[in-house]
Amino acid sequence: MNTTAASRIERRPFDSLGHADHGWLNARHHFSFANYLDPDRMGWGAIRVWNDDEIAGNTGFPPHPHRDMEIITYVRKGAITHQDSLGNKGRTEAGDVQVMSAGTGIRHSEYNLEDETTTLFQIWIIPKAQGDAPSWGAKPFPKDDRSGKLVVLASGYAEDEEALRIRADARLLGGTVKAGTSVTYESVEGRHLYLVPATGRIEIDGQTFEARDGAAILGGQPITITAIEDSEIVLVDSE
Repeated sequence: MNTTAASRIERRPFDSLGHADHGWLNARHHFSFANYLDPDRMGWGAIRVWNDDEIAGNTGFPPHPHRDMEIITYVRKGAITHQDSLGNKGRTEAGDVQVMSAGTGIRHSEYNLEDETTTLFQIWIIPKAQGDAPSWGAKPFPKDDRSGKLVVLASGYAEDEEALRIRADARLLGGTVKAGTSVTYESVEGRHLYLVPATGRIEIDGQTFEARDGAAILGGQPITITAIEDSEIVLVDSE
């Protein structure tokens, strides 16, 4: 990680991310994924994948398998419709979250059944134990509850009662910050944080981050996020 000890932050510009354009899917990879391999970006703590996907209308991912991975989908625009081998089916729209614990094995499809392009972050986190039964869940979150603060949306910790459950020592947080205002996140030593402004422009510790840049942050000191423009923030705090 090319940072000073003082900042503990590495900026990963959007144009430096892995890129795959399949026509129906235009994907950027914050970490090594599929045909994109970067030995310096194999993961960050327990975070293994952070894909920034644009899925064309009336297309999507046909049924395919996973196992032993916590897979979180944060929809930024449009909606995604999920179906899996457990019989679950659901539509998750912009600002909402779905989680899938692949466990011993699950097959699922993710289709954009809308006419417009859907954009989303798909985030994979390594679970704290393998071999659990697979599961899926989704939840709409009131959008105003995220104004000026970071709200826990998915969590592996019992105290986060309102969040969707994941089986990892991690939290997913989301929030919106108005231009000229700040929000501070108290990070703990030994943790790995990864933050992406889904929209807008922000500053952290003197560094400017454009929309969809990544920030790889080592925990241990407060992280103050200042919005240069109105911004939507997505953050994962993992072991």
